[in-house]
Amino acid sequence: MSHEGIATRSVMRSVAFLGASALAVSVLAGCSDPDPAGKPLAGQDIARAARAEIADGGTLHWAVDAVPETLNTFQSDADTSTTRIAQATLPSMFRFDAAGRPERNPAYLESAKVVETEPKQVVLYKLDQQAVWSDGREIGAADFAAQWRALSGKDSAYWTARNAGYDRIEKIQRGDNDLEVRVTFGQPYADWRSLFSPLYPKEVMGTPDAFNDGARRKLKVSAGPFVLKSIDRKAGEVLLTRNPRWWGERAKLNEIVLRAVPRDERAAALAAGDLDLAEVDPAAAKRIALAAPPRPQSPSAGGSATPLMGPERRRLTPAQKRDKARFRGFEVRKSLEPAYTQLALNGGEGPLADERVRRGVARALDREKLAKLVLSPLGLPAEPVGSHLALSGQAAYADNSGAIGGQDTAEAQALLADAGWVPGGPVEERKKGEKAAGSEADKSKKGSGSEKSEKDSKKESGKKAGKDSEKESGKKAEKDSEKESGKKDSAKDSEGGDDGAYIVGEDNKADDDEGEHLAQDGKQYGSKQLQQGGVPGAYAPQGTAAPAGAAVRPLAKDGKALTLRFVVPQGEGSQSLRTVADRIGIMLERVGIRTEITKVSDESYFKDHIASGQYDLALYSWPTSAYPATDARPIYAKPVPAADGSLNVEQNYTRVGTDQVDQLFDQAIATLDESESRSLIRKADSRIWAAAGSIPLYQRPQLTAVRTNIANAGAFGFGTPLYEDMGFLKKGSGAPAPSSQR
Repeated sequence: MSHEGIATRSVMRSVAFLGASALAVSVLAGCSDPDPAGKPLAGQDIARAARAEIADGGTLHWAVDAVPETLNTFQSDADTSTTRIAQATLPSMFRFDAAGRPERNPAYLESAKVVETEPKQVVLYKLDQQAVWSDGREIGAADFAAQWRALSGKDSAYWTARNAGYDRIEKIQRGDNDLEVRVTFGQPYADWRSLFSPLYPKEVMGTPDAFNDGARRKLKVSAGPFVLKSIDRKAGEVLLTRNPRWWGERAKLNEIVLRAVPRDERAAALAAGDLDLAEVDPAAAKRIALAAPPRPQSPSAGGSATPLMGPERRRLTPAQKRDKARFRGFEVRKSLEPAYTQLALNGGEGPLADERVRRGVARALDREKLAKLVLSPLGLPAEPVGSHLALSGQAAYADNSGAIGGQDTAEAQALLADAGWVPGGPVEERKKGEKAAGSEADKSKKGSGSEKSEKDSKKESGKKAGKDSEKESGKKAEKDSEKESGKKDSAKDSEGGDDGAYIVGEDNKADDDEGEHLAQDGKQYGSKQLQQGGVPGAYAPQGTAAPAGAAVRPLAKDGKALTLRFVVPQGEGSQSLRTVADRIGIMLERVGIRTEITKVSDESYFKDHIASGQYDLALYSWPTSAYPATDARPIYAKPVPAADGSLNVEQNYTRVGTDQVDQLFDQAIATLDESESRSLIRKADSRIWAAAGSIPLYQRPQLTAVRTNIANAGAFGFGTPLYEDMGFLKKGSGAPAPSSQR
């Protein structure tokens, strides 16, 4: 569905056998509720202010992950920065409200609706009469038609990342006047609102050369509150300035500077005054939060304004006191992203190819504890995600987790026993380097874990690594005031070794179920970046290792123990991912499943392991979309053999799919009755749960450090940012002056 935020809608595409009784489980949790979608668990946290309270002028310095390789959101290497620029400079017929639902963008559209369904679906767009491109030309049917032809998939000369929806259009015509555009569909398309957002000028979409190369490094023509002024790749900056031809509310800011700053350097850049706004990880957020007193919770925040759990302010260490001074004038605004972290179970081979084993794994998990582990320390609502296809508040959401059931050790063991895995059975001793049951990937030499001498050696190595890690951590904190709270997690992580693999449970350590671990999934993996309205791409969270649990008799079958290879990234920014992975390993060990946790480099984590199927268990995340019938289908479509004999999995990296799910997606996309379409999506989700290819865990946290005098910006949650309303509060508010005046 999104290294930091993956895959926008425009680029996301680059990237089973249950009986009737099992499927009789209620399709919808709380189906008697007139709106099972509910409300967002956390609202936007953007310091909302009226435009009259905001000063004219100023430059906002905003951290991004990288200067984009392309400005064309429909190309495969588009990323979050591409989308951010498009949101500020290009038309979008629809944008997203605070609940993640599409709404007409009044700056461009007077109306847009289906005016005919027979014999074919026709959508009539009525454009705002003032809507013009920055060169003065009216936005009109020619632009819509050029974008349709480029993205329809009929001309292979256009290097497009997707054509979903555009391939269903039959023709585009001018309406009764220049402000009307008639779009006729050859096939019904429920997600028609997803189209033409963003809309590029015909100068970009008109020819393959202009599409492929012309819009990669510059936008000669745009039509938003801002225009692209320059890109300095050497300095890592993109400059956006006010659009003098903008017909809507005049932008409050003179300029927005998008500056590429690595996540681990953002705290220092904020303290130095080089940034005004930046998404940060939990450790940095806690440091920055010391500088601002806790804010009262606003009714609209939905829990997002509750304080970060951190040190006792009356007992700050010297380093924390320095942080309090360094970050004065900043605060942390927080919400939940339109994305969730899941446990993926590779059903393509090995023990997890058996649905009973996958379901046994699912029933062993306590998803509530995992959500609390990550979100409670951040002061965010800690509720497990109940859907693969939407999040609470989005129109298609309903908690369908009842299709597989909650944590139940006895039921998990019964399912595993039914699959032939019994506790305490005879186990053939694995030789060093031998593969675990079901794993096709080579293990690190630390991963066999079957020989006593190797286990003892690992223990001693782990103890020494823990001590060395603590020493190094202490030196670093003393040197640059880096995260005090991270020492404990770092030391725990080192007990498992910094590289290679280790068996959860072998250390025989007690389970600290209510530990103070926490974690934003800051590090994300996959082909692209997540954006508002973005489509699925994949990315994985960060994490820290948790203590291992007490060993139990392992399950065995045919002389082999049930040991699953759990792949995690080993980078410094992935501590919280390892925390969650280790805690899952403890939960699985309690039903007799051992997990061999293998750390791999960040660069190869997704490409060489997730996408290629070299794992049994893995954690990565999907953004959810307002258009799940279009955007989620490639993630859950049943893999099919390709012409060359390989398996075409699209983005279904678990390799688990069913014909039923495919049929429900097909029906939902072709149904123009919105209520019926949502019902079909919820049924599809119920069957995805039942197949147990992936288990949604928790919604991803969103933490943004912002100057206290910046209004209408911060943690946007589901909503599309309104760039024209961002700005610095007027003088006299008691906040620092705009950055351009410092």
